[in-house]
Amino acid sequence: MKTALLFTGSSPLIILTSYDALDHPSLIEKLSGKGIDKFIAYEIPLETARERYGGHFAVVTRDLRETDDLRILDYNGQRAFHLFHLSELGCPIMHEAGV
Repeated sequence: MKTALLFTGSSPLIILTSYDALDHPSLIEKLSGKGIDKFIAYEIPLETARERYGGHFAVVTRDLRETDDLRILDYNGQRAFHLFHLSELGCPIMHEAGV
């Protein structure tokens, strides 16, 4: 499972995904289906996200099954942005539909 901070047109958000890469075509398709077709994504260490979100992380992942490939951990952009130091983020993955 991967955790990522996505900067989108409306707000930062935190996602959990079972895809092995943040630029996996099926993940891109899922995000596009949610209206997210342009973003900058930074991977966050899974354990760091688990620690920072505590019980909420457990609730979101409690009924996670192998067929679940995308979960939104945090829709609150201000909280998502401030919970993680920039030095904790991985290399950026940039995606823009049609480019």
